Amino acid sequence: MASNIVKFYAWVCKAEVIVARASIALLTLLVFVSAVARTMRQPVGWAVDLALFLFVWCVFLCADMAMRKDKLVTVDIVTAALPKKVQFYLKIVNNIMIASFLVYLIYYASWLAYTSRFVRFQGIAWVSYSWVVMSVPVGCTLLLVTTVLKTREHWRKGY
Repeated sequence: MASNIVKFYAWVCKAEVIVARASIALLTLLVFVSAVARTMRQPVGWAVDLALFLFVWCVFLCADMAMRKDKLVTVDIVTAALPKKVQFYLKIVNNIMIASFLVYLIYYASWLAYTSRFVRFQGIAWVSYSWVVMSVPVGCTLLLVTTVLKTREHWRKGY
């Protein structure tokens, strides 16, 4: 059972990278096409809106990838001077606060996605605003899993 979960998580991580890369490439292309079309006095209004939609999803997917690889920006000027034992427990407390905030975001963004299901997203009439808002609970769920795994790994290593 555990190996199936590990395989599934690995698959999710790979899919996350593929979706993020494709989204960044597509949103870059959409912004470029929109700029060229506007220069030619033939604006493509939906292109920027779709690029914004892709960007919102990329933010959360890329945040999870960065957290998984320990590439997030950190400021440890104060904590680096603390004893190792204090640093160990401080990181656990920090991760608990992060996890709590992520749970809060998952709950309220899910509620917002449900309540905004009939609202249309800006210039794209066929896209519900819920699809944009769903980036928050989906991204925060991925970040929560990563936070829990990082905390567990940190705990097992000890100080």
